[in-house]
Amino acid sequence: MYQATHTAVAQDVVRSMQAEASAPAISLTGAQQNELLRALSREELIALFEHLELVPLAAGKHLFDFGDKMEYAYFPTNAIVSLQFVTEDGGAAEIGVVGREGVVGVSMYETERANCSAVVHCAGYGYRIKASVLRSAFFDGGALARQLMRHTSALFAQLAQTVAGARHGSIEQRLCRWLLERLDRSLSNELKVTQEMIANMLGVRRESITCCAGKLQEEGMIEYRRGTVVVLDRSAMERRAGGCYVPA
Repeated sequence: MYQATHTAVAQDVVRSMQAEASAPAISLTGAQQNELLRALSREELIALFEHLELVPLAAGKHLFDFGDKMEYAYFPTNAIVSLQFVTEDGGAAEIGVVGREGVVGVSMYETERANCSAVVHCAGYGYRIKASVLRSAFFDGGALARQLMRHTSALFAQLAQTVAGARHGSIEQRLCRWLLERLDRSLSNELKVTQEMIANMLGVRRESITCCAGKLQEEGMIEYRRGTVVVLDRSAMERRAGGCYVPA
């Protein structure tokens, strides 16, 4: 029942956004799937709407990489974006994750360069806006500026939590946090992930993730099959994650 309900919701979201993309009249339904945009007044969202472009976000797509000039910002609706720090030898570690609660690629200065890479982890849709337009709207003040500052603060808190978890949390706790962060931003309890992907993002050996995932499955918290993790007992996972996880 849980899976069927959330699948139906996900389908409704996609249909509403696709309809909006082809509809000549202003409909804010799709844009309001992003919680930051939904927090704006109707008047503010209408003023911003003409600059928003609905775009598909395919899994694995790089929205920008470290050092890039950020031409666009993205407001995900049902996509999930991983913020990653890439080392000189090509290794990557996840430092944050953004979904429908926020925005990716905010640039407060024209000469600002990206300090991380943004890679789409879960495919979906999002609204794209030119960085220059968003920057201008921010300096105009109002609710949008306040929401962007709140989101930036939340991202910093998420980064601090990630660093603390890497230093003091067990691999099992970090795995639970990683899954829960995506569950917070997903429309279902099913996550399309691989053990290799998780290991790379957490900076640990794949065998360690295999062992921890097997234990969580034995205890009935998740069901794991190739490329898919289904969360069965969220409450138990939150307790297992402990201080490593704070709900988004």
